[in-house]
Amino acid sequence: MKISGRIFPFVFACAVFACFVAVAPVLGGQASSGQTAAQSAPSTATARPARPLPPARDPHTAGYVAAAELPDGAIPNAKQNGNFILGPTHSPAPELADPNRPLDGTVVEFTMNSEDSKYFPGIARNPDSLPMPDAANPAHLAGVETHPAPYVRKVAVYVPKGYVPGTEMPFIVGADGPDRLLFAALDALIAEHKLPPMVAVSIGNGGGDAQGSERGLEYDTMSGKYAEFVEYEVLPAAESHAHVKLTHDPNGRATMGASSGGSCALEMAWYHPEWYHRVLTYSGTYVNQQWPWNPATPHGAWGFHEQLIPHSARKPLRIWMEVGDRDLLNPNTMRDEMHDWVLANERMAQVLAAKHYPYQFVFARNAVHVDRGVRQQTLPEALEWVWSGYKTK
Repeated sequence: MKISGRIFPFVFACAVFACFVAVAPVLGGQASSGQTAAQSAPSTATARPARPLPPARDPHTAGYVAAAELPDGAIPNAKQNGNFILGPTHSPAPELADPNRPLDGTVVEFTMNSEDSKYFPGIARNPDSLPMPDAANPAHLAGVETHPAPYVRKVAVYVPKGYVPGTEMPFIVGADGPDRLLFAALDALIAEHKLPPMVAVSIGNGGGDAQGSERGLEYDTMSGKYAEFVEYEVLPAAESHAHVKLTHDPNGRATMGASSGGSCALEMAWYHPEWYHRVLTYSGTYVNQQWPWNPATPHGAWGFHEQLIPHSARKPLRIWMEVGDRDLLNPNTMRDEMHDWVLANERMAQVLAAKHYPYQFVFARNAVHVDRGVRQQTLPEALEWVWSGYKTK
């Protein structure tokens, strides 16, 4: 592989992508916690006006899961399962209150080229594609055309302070990396002895978004292919460049992601539970986003709560999820009744409860898609919850 590496104390980039079709009307950029759409919009006269936010959904809507309403500013206990509603104020958790806190651990960064991948050699959507709903099948987006396109993928590996070379380590794999917030939260929790020392492998996507993009192909495909790419191409490279040894115990392996990266995190564990038992997602894209269309999973990740989880034997998975009250609603041209992120996550909580999975679901008020304020408020607790019960061997 053509891979270059370097070590540095921080990674400042954290890529979070919304799941949109490029030619369709899309929502504006995410406002930070506490901002209105108007406050976050550009102020120059020539700038394009901010697009309206989706409507705020009421967590007590009929058909949604029954949930405990927490006092404003409070978060669930890391020992509790079930459904919780956060108030509108999203202040950073103590572990993330100081953005300038230096890491005790180190971060190793390297790159991977598409030409060296057996799994994902690279695609991009043709700029003249005209995607539109298939009149004969509303769940299918027709007109998506692609071409081969190379990419260079960044991978960053967090190594905790005091790591002894040769020691087998638990780890978490994250999508849309490098993710500095994940590294900062892990570093603080390890220092506080709230988590055991562990490694984080934060993997950049291959570029673009949604149907016809490399990122969409990697994250929205309902299969074990991305997990296999990580297992056989990324993790060996991470071990080599960061000089770490990663555990093969699925109980010591977690996946994490936001938006399509969130549904990808569940796909990794669902299709390969022999590799991963722990899942953490923000604004998970449990909607009909898969491309190319597959008759085996015709509704994409909407099928998790529609068919797969209800009609499958319970798997040894532990799942943490979050959604915002102003999360995505019909952000593209499809009107298949399977593009409401709030409803999708609510349905996920319902089916997980019905199948007696250990899970924690957080509905955040005053929160947009992959809301940064909510992530800063909840990520340390989410990591504690998802790793609860882990015992090092």
